[in-house]
Amino acid sequence: MEDSEFLVRPDPDDDRLFRVVDGVDQDGRRIEAPIINERPLTLYLNGRRIVTAVTIGDYPEYLAVGYLMNQAMLRPEDTLVSVEHDPEARAVRVVIDADRDLDAMMSKRTHTSGCALGTVYGDILERFADVPLDTQARFHTRWLYALSKKINTAPSLYLTTGAIHGCVLCEEDRPLVFMEDVGRHNAVDKIAGYMRLHGISPRGKSFYTTGRLTSEMVMKCVQMEIPVLVSRSGFTAWGVELAREAGLTLIGRAKGKRFLVLAGEDRLVWDADPAAADEEPARARRKGSRSDD
Repeated sequence: MEDSEFLVRPDPDDDRLFRVVDGVDQDGRRIEAPIINERPLTLYLNGRRIVTAVTIGDYPEYLAVGYLMNQAMLRPEDTLVSVEHDPEARAVRVVIDADRDLDAMMSKRTHTSGCALGTVYGDILERFADVPLDTQARFHTRWLYALSKKINTAPSLYLTTGAIHGCVLCEEDRPLVFMEDVGRHNAVDKIAGYMRLHGISPRGKSFYTTGRLTSEMVMKCVQMEIPVLVSRSGFTAWGVELAREAGLTLIGRAKGKRFLVLAGEDRLVWDADPAAADEEPARARRKGSRSDD
């Protein structure tokens, strides 16, 4: 696969994101193991501290902007005045041209099932059903098979270190923006931030994740107005319920020839023969073992 297919993809050679430590293996032999780094990153909006996230440390500006968007603290009509990363303070400071009642929003807090402690603030659930998703969008099953193969054979931090999730913004059969992080919610937020800062429309897009299809993943995908969400892993009941409520197409357990659709199946165009699809190579199957982390 050509790297040019991706606008952004993980760099497994970026040694800022992992370290090598000594250990022993199952035979008692001394080994060196690469392990992922975790760093705190504090996000501020208009001078107010919002949250300290645990992240691998890449793309902090995208993470900050995407997080604020997916919490509805930053809205499409708002103007971004500035986004400044302070590496020494491990902080990103975002300034917008709108006043938000942040105290009221942050008083409504829901901890989600996301790893590294996901949180949803404010009235997102109250506004959830009003977010418009493209009812005319279609998703071809041949695109699904092509995306699975391209994404799961791409170089990644997971294949170097493990202990990490991946998310990908896609268009038809092309993976566009591939982000990884210790929490899948961070990887989603980085993509949301990238889309906002680079002016990428959700129209015609789909979203791929290696993690579970939880309520949090569904809420974030709907907030981004992306109508199709795909995962290698399985579903939670509330995730399926919310997807059906929002009109989101929800495809899970997408491995090799197989997948399962539990919401929005009317968007699918059945133009691939599962019998002709490739089974996953062993390396990709090992990668899938993280999906329920």
